[in-house]
Amino acid sequence: MAFSIDDAKTRLDELCATWGKRVDYLAIRLEQSEGTDIFLRGGTIETLSEGLAIGGHVRACYKGGWGFASFNDLAELAAQVEDAVSAARMVGQDETLLAPVDPVQVVQRLPMTGTDPRHIPLARKKDLCRHYADLLQSIDDRIATTSVRYGDITQRVLLVTSEGSHIDQAWSDMEMRFAATARDGDQVQTGRETTGSRRAYEDLEGLDPQVMASARRAVAALDLPTVRGSTYEVVIDPILTGLFVHEAFGHLSEADMAYENPDLLEAMSMGRRFGPEALQIYDGAAPQGHRGSYFYDDEGTPATTTQLIQDGVLVGRLHSRETAGKLGETPTGNARCLNYHYSPLVRMTNTWIERGTTPVNDLFADIQEGVYARNWLEGMTNGEMFTFTAGEAWMIRNGELAEPVRDVTLSGNVFRTLADIVAIGDDFYWDESGGCGKGGQNGLPVGCGGPSLRIKNVVVGGEAEDW
Repeated sequence: MAFSIDDAKTRLDELCATWGKRVDYLAIRLEQSEGTDIFLRGGTIETLSEGLAIGGHVRACYKGGWGFASFNDLAELAAQVEDAVSAARMVGQDETLLAPVDPVQVVQRLPMTGTDPRHIPLARKKDLCRHYADLLQSIDDRIATTSVRYGDITQRVLLVTSEGSHIDQAWSDMEMRFAATARDGDQVQTGRETTGSRRAYEDLEGLDPQVMASARRAVAALDLPTVRGSTYEVVIDPILTGLFVHEAFGHLSEADMAYENPDLLEAMSMGRRFGPEALQIYDGAAPQGHRGSYFYDDEGTPATTTQLIQDGVLVGRLHSRETAGKLGETPTGNARCLNYHYSPLVRMTNTWIERGTTPVNDLFADIQEGVYARNWLEGMTNGEMFTFTAGEAWMIRNGELAEPVRDVTLSGNVFRTLADIVAIGDDFYWDESGGCGKGGQNGLPVGCGGPSLRIKNVVVGGEAEDW
C-alpha cells in the first residue's frame, strides 16, 4: 500500500536520526505534484493531459562522497535511505565540506495573487490554447505552421535533514509558448513568444496582442532585407538584456562550474573588473512574485539576493552548500532540482542587471550606423562565447531608427561584451518566460530582467574573426 506524503512525514525524523549517524549529512526530500500539459500543432491537439506524481529522493554524504537514490513508491522510503547511505560510505574517501546553515522548522506556501491553476477546468485551459492557435493562423495566409503549448505544475516539497531542518513548502508555476512560421516560396521566418507566471492563471489570459504580434513578425520578416554582417554598436531591449545576463553571464557565476575548472575560477576571480562603474548584476530567489522565487532551496538554505557585479567589479557567485564549503564562501540558496528524480545543482533563480540612468532615447544618440535588436528567437552559449538571434531588429542611422532588417544574430565574448557596455538605460522589464536547462534538468523556472543597453563592438550577422 502506497503512502501519501503526509503519511510518510512522521517517519522522516526517525530515519534521519537513525541513518544520519552513519554519514556526515543526510537529506530526505519528498514531493507530490499535479499538473497539466497541452500542445496544439496547426490547431490540432497533440497532447492533452493531467497528471499526479509522488516520490522522493535521498542524498547522503560521507567523507566527501555522495550517495543518491530516487523513488516513486513511498513504501520503499526506508530501503532507499539505506541504499543512499551505503553508496555514500562506499565512495567517500576525502573530507565532507558543507558550508553551515541554521536548521529550520517551517511551513511555507508561495502566495498567489489570483486563481490557482488547479481550480481551472481542463476544458477551459484547452479552449484558451485553441483560441490562441486560431489567432496565430488568422494573421495571414502565409502562416504555414503554428504551435501553442500550455503547462502548469503545483509542487509540494518536504525536506528533512539530519541537521534538524524540517521544511514544508509549495508553489504553482505556469507557462505558455507560442510560435508561428510563415512561408513564401523558399523564404521561411518564425515568430515566437513565451510567457509564464507563479502568481495567477489570469496572467495567461488576455494575451491576444502578444500572440498576434509573434505571427505578424514572422510574416513581416518575409519581405525584410537581411542585415549586412559586420561589427556594430548596438542597442538591445530589456528582454534581450535579460537573456544575455542569464545565458552569457549567469551560468559562469554558478560555482559548481568554477571550482571544477581552475581556468574558469581564475577568469571569474573576485575583484576582477568586468564592466563600467554603472554596472550592477544580481541573482536571487528572495524577490517575490517571479518564476525563480522561493523561500528555501532544495538543501534548506534560505533564499537570498546575491550581488554578482558591483560597480562593474565581480563580488559574488552562486552556491550550493558544497561549493560554498569548498571555496570558503557563504551559501546563497541556489541549490535547485527540477523534481525528485534529480539531485540539486547550483542554478540561477531571478537574474537581472539593475536599471541605469540614461534615458532610453539617448541610447541611440551619435550612433552613425548601428543595430537596434528586440526580443529573441533562440540563443546558444559555449563557455564565455554566446550567439543570440533577435526576434526583430532595425538599423540605426544618424542616431535614429531606420529600416527594419531580419536574420540578426549577436555574437561575442561575454567578458569583452560586458566591458563594451557604453550606457545603461533607465527602463526595466522582468521577463518571466525563462525555462533553464543544465545537467539534463531542463525547464527549471527562472526570471530574467534588465534595462536597455548600448554596447559597442558587437558582431552582427556573422562570426567574429578572432574566435
